Amino acid sequence: MRKTVTLPPGAAGRLDRALADALGQGRAAVKRAFALGEVRVAGRRAGAADPASPGLTVELEVEAPRGPPAPEPASPLAVLLEHPRFLVVDKPAGQAVHPLLDGEGGTLANAVVARFPECAAAGLDPREGGAAQRLDLLTSGCVLFARDRQAWERIHDQLRRRTVEKVYLALACGRVETGGVCSVPLAQRGSRAVPVPDAEAEARAAARGLTPRPAETRWEVLSRHPRHTLLEVRIATGAMHQIRAHLAYLGHPVAGDVDYGGEAVALPGLGRHFLHAARLGFESPDGGRVVVESPLPAELAAALARLG
Repeated sequence: MRKTVTLPPGAAGRLDRALADALGQGRAAVKRAFALGEVRVAGRRAGAADPASPGLTVELEVEAPRGPPAPEPASPLAVLLEHPRFLVVDKPAGQAVHPLLDGEGGTLANAVVARFPECAAAGLDPREGGAAQRLDLLTSGCVLFARDRQAWERIHDQLRRRTVEKVYLALACGRVETGGVCSVPLAQRGSRAVPVPDAEAEARAAARGLTPRPAETRWEVLSRHPRHTLLEVRIATGAMHQIRAHLAYLGHPVAGDVDYGGEAVALPGLGRHFLHAARLGFESPDGGRVVVESPLPAELAAALARLG
């Protein structure tokens, strides 16, 4: 679909995000338009990281919104909390949160819309099935789904303001002496997050067309093992692979995360990385604080027990 969009008052930040908001459409379709060179400002090709400004007129060819996930009633679904306006469900490792392509099945959203069909209309992008946040494929734990549009918007407002409490359990390789914080920005390069710790790294990222995003990861030590340290990790930001990339940058990759730590960090008997979204805290759309916890999956508990 060919569209002409004039950015509204208050538009700021990256052009791709401002366009997605102005179109009321998921960011994936807008990102594909930039990747194909189908976005133009004043007749010139625009970049996703170009600055947005109020009143800017943008022309683009964008795909029609994809349909909602196909309901899969037989797909297992563990609901941690059911509320009239939202759900928190327990995602197992190896299951995607929502489809990326039309007709794709087996995702958490396929199971959610089978039981709660109203979720499909809650978000801006129907294919997300109302998911308000995502986890990596091999990360388990709490995922929040909205059941109506206003609830989705209020939850996303909290995510933008960084008031959602996101707590993870991560088994780090090596001995982590104390708690700490890492605020190194991260840039997305393909399917990886790349730390951008200084001006030189920022210049290299810019030369590749990469835009670093703010990212802050805090951790506390829960227990120590001969070659590993169990951490409680909190993130306010939501950069791709944030915890995994930051811990690897610090020299303590997540155990089992061969993508960021290589084969040396693999744990015998565990076919995933040891990262679990254990707690989610936020304000209910109707008021009042909500805190939901997900128990440590059996495979992670067993891996931890084997460490001694």
